[in-house]
Amino acid sequence: MRRIVARPALALCVVAAGCAGPAEQYRPAGEVPVPEAFVTEYRPDSGANDIWWKGFDDPALDALVARALDNNLSIAAARSRLRAARALVTAERSDLAPSADGTADVQASTTGRGDTDVNAGAGADFLLDLDLSGRLSLEVEAAAANARANRYLVADQRRIVAAAVASQYVELRRTQARLALLQQSTELQQRTLRIVEDRFSAGLSANLDVRRAAADLAQTRSQAGVLRLQRVQAANALTILTGDVPAPIPETPSQEIGSLIPRYGGGPPAGLPADLLRRRPDLLVAEARLAEAAVQVGIERSDLYPRLVLPGTIGIASGGATGLLDSVVGSIGAALDLPLFDGGRRRAEIAAAKAEADARFDEYRRSVLGVLSEVETAMVAIQSYRQRIEALEDAIRQSEEAYTQLNALYREGLSSLFDVLDAQRQLITSRQSLIDSEASLANAVIDFYAAAGAPVEG
Repeated sequence: MRRIVARPALALCVVAAGCAGPAEQYRPAGEVPVPEAFVTEYRPDSGANDIWWKGFDDPALDALVARALDNNLSIAAARSRLRAARALVTAERSDLAPSADGTADVQASTTGRGDTDVNAGAGADFLLDLDLSGRLSLEVEAAAANARANRYLVADQRRIVAAAVASQYVELRRTQARLALLQQSTELQQRTLRIVEDRFSAGLSANLDVRRAAADLAQTRSQAGVLRLQRVQAANALTILTGDVPAPIPETPSQEIGSLIPRYGGGPPAGLPADLLRRRPDLLVAEARLAEAAVQVGIERSDLYPRLVLPGTIGIASGGATGLLDSVVGSIGAALDLPLFDGGRRRAEIAAAKAEADARFDEYRRSVLGVLSEVETAMVAIQSYRQRIEALEDAIRQSEEAYTQLNALYREGLSSLFDVLDAQRQLITSRQSLIDSEASLANAVIDFYAAAGAPVEG
């Protein structure tokens, strides 16, 4: 397999071009290998839907996802942090402009003769940093990188929440299907129990057979409580995701068991591994954090260069008996800060900032590998569950025929109850496994699109 090598300066946009001042760009050493294509070919079919969850063609799911994207509290918190980060960019940018602070004071004094003198003054202090080293500009760049990271965090929360809603919805439908199957299975076992009881009453079978059939029925009924608990857990998880409080689970119209689990009809194309670097929000977050760390190297390096500021003041005073303006005083100067000796502190801080940027780059590369693994795993899961569903559908057909034949033979005394109950168990287990596998396939599709960073807009 041919591999594409993405260099950090090209693929990551580590630092913005044209940094002010003499500070140099810092680029962590290393490469991000990205495969040209995915290893696994199994993936969801492409369709007309640009928004991936609409491929399930389920209006209830669409409404839940839309509600969650509007009301989810994790997304709301991420948006608030984005506003804070953007405000910090404005704050850092203001340091490039002159600053001024005003003062005012009034003093009153009384002489021994009872006369009162009032003195008043006002003034302003001015300061302009010429940013010779580029530090102020770099601090703006660092704040902008942090704002980008927070913007991508909002998108990443939307990605996570949309996938979580879809997954919990599938779980809700899975438990509904399992409960419907449980009702069907208990009715099947009740019919078998009645046959065994009739044969026992006629003296054609032992009481042990009755007990065995009754035990199987009780074992099946015991699953109901756990399934109802799982259903409530999924429903409550959905209320949290949509920003609501727990509420009674609405009754859903009765449907065929096979139609309860959402089936995927097709959605956005999978794309290529290189697309992950542009689509996956958490990778963009890591990239922005890397850019912030790389700019921080320049900020620390700027301390090696002189700093020139232009301070100024202006003041006016009035007082005495006349109360007229007595004086106006103004001054402007220049202050030059020259780094001479610090025992190696500045160089050590630069080295620490470089090490942190290198660590961020290693974390970015690890994230890329993790995302590639997630996508490949999801595609293998899709393939595996498709194959399992085909095998289970065949197993159910065979088990239904076997149970029907054995049940008929048992009525005629030509088969043992053990064979009948064994076939019945196999049939029920295969039906349960089919429901669970259909839900697992739906979740594998959800995992794939969440891993691939498919758009969460619309």
